[in-house]
Amino acid sequence: MKKFYLDKNFIPIDQIKSEWNELLIIYQSNKTLTLKFIIMTKKTITLLLIFSMIFGATSTINAQDDSDYVMWESMMLTPDNTKLKALGEAMAKHNKAYHQDGPYKAVVYNIASGPNIGKMIWQMGPLKYSDLDNRPSKGGHDEDWRDNVMPHVKEMTHGEYWKQDIELSNTSMLDPTKVTHPILLIRYFEVNDGHGYSIDHLLEQMSETVKAMDGENPWGIYENEFRQGFTIGRHLAWVGFNKNWAEFDGPLKFKKTFIKVHGEDSWRPFLEGMADSFSDSWDEIWEYNAKLSGK
Repeated sequence: MKKFYLDKNFIPIDQIKSEWNELLIIYQSNKTLTLKFIIMTKKTITLLLIFSMIFGATSTINAQDDSDYVMWESMMLTPDNTKLKALGEAMAKHNKAYHQDGPYKAVVYNIASGPNIGKMIWQMGPLKYSDLDNRPSKGGHDEDWRDNVMPHVKEMTHGEYWKQDIELSNTSMLDPTKVTHPILLIRYFEVNDGHGYSIDHLLEQMSETVKAMDGENPWGIYENEFRQGFTIGRHLAWVGFNKNWAEFDGPLKFKKTFIKVHGEDSWRPFLEGMADSFSDSWDEIWEYNAKLSGK
């Protein structure tokens, strides 16, 4: 995890100020210390603090460590319910013309539960940032989206880029060429201000547990690539992939497996860590819409 709220090596500004203040007191006890040195020291402290704040802000843009990452562009659409048929026809035509294959492949989901029920998710990928420089725009793409799709949409929100944590995720059993798990359980998390330092450990515990559960359990961890603040939220999400709704009737295996993997006394600290680290979380169920998707 590379987010500013997940960086274990990031030194709190208060700690920097405290350590420099102690040094300043020591130097001030030396009678040979000049006023010029004090001024230079204070300037150094100021520059260091500014650098720390800039580092905290710019690191949210996530300079990539390697070229193996994958992410998805997504947006939430609120359809005009009086024009659903026209929207479906226009969306299907657009996606099949411009978004069938490769990094520009588009998938559409209907949100079936949660606070955004009735809305749609339009998603493109998997891709990398460099792919966005050559995304479809010419050959009538932009005009078709503007003139034929958007007139049937009341609102477009949550234009986001979600990067998968490949190491923590458990999605290797999914076939990238076809949709075998059309029912997605999305759980969003808002990071609690000041408690992001513990998230890596919690996600590692979750990942180890899911990978140890019996059977195939496709599950992924995704992070929102750009800063959302602590009011918008939507910082992290995990996704459970399901073949059908009936899988929700199955036995709950997470807690039992968690205790088996991490020990008898691990469950309560895990719950306390989750409560401390996240200020809010909520679920949505997405249903794959094959008719409107690119392929």
